[in-house]
Amino acid sequence: MMRLLSTAAAAGLMAMALPVYGHEIKATGSGKVQPAFDIVTAEVKADGQALVFRMDVKKGAGTAKPAKTGKTSGAPVFAYVWPTSLDTSMVGFEPNQGILAFTVTIHPDFDDTPLFDENADGNVKNDGGRWHSHWVVLGPDDACGKGALKVKDIPEGAMPKLPKTWPGLPILVDSPGYSPAMGGNRVEVRVPLDDVGMAKGAKFDAVTSALRVNANMHAPLLCVTDVFAVASGDLSLPGKVE
Repeated sequence: MMRLLSTAAAAGLMAMALPVYGHEIKATGSGKVQPAFDIVTAEVKADGQALVFRMDVKKGAGTAKPAKTGKTSGAPVFAYVWPTSLDTSMVGFEPNQGILAFTVTIHPDFDDTPLFDENADGNVKNDGGRWHSHWVVLGPDDACGKGALKVKDIPEGAMPKLPKTWPGLPILVDSPGYSPAMGGNRVEVRVPLDDVGMAKGAKFDAVTSALRVNANMHAPLLCVTDVFAVASGDLSLPGKVE
């Protein structure tokens, strides 16, 4: 996590956190981040049999998109991320694998949702250029930079327990097909869970960031390369699922 914090600090992007009211994190916003990634508030709440993930930014949620490079190796990814204290087993991974985060991402150079056709053109293999959702497991790896985080790799030959909608990549990622609602200043996703009650009281934070596919395409495969904003200012997960 230290790379996340040091990156933000070095860029002068540390947001001053305000007190948590109920389940919401309120941040001042730095004013030094492009408005589409400058977090104002964030929330995760239980609603019926679903968790609702919400993030409000200064302006234009979802309008900033990475440029297409034409190849998967080295491809950039933009993301709205909710790191949580939820155990990784809640969504189908092995227990205690790392930081379970829900994320909304976009990456025009590859498609990692093979079961879903986000752009409704009849081809499930060309949807990376649309905002879409994932569960990911994050962990540190100095191969991504000292103290940096990555989406955790699956070691070659390993056969861990994985969610049914795992997209076949050698990383701990799930592609559940939950469609984000993006418009104005808000990103919001409704995520069904079999047992929402287990999530109540869990902690969360909110981050906007960039990632990049590593040139060697594995170990590490997907590294966090930049942090635009952290809602709490210090990744302390001060929000609470209510």
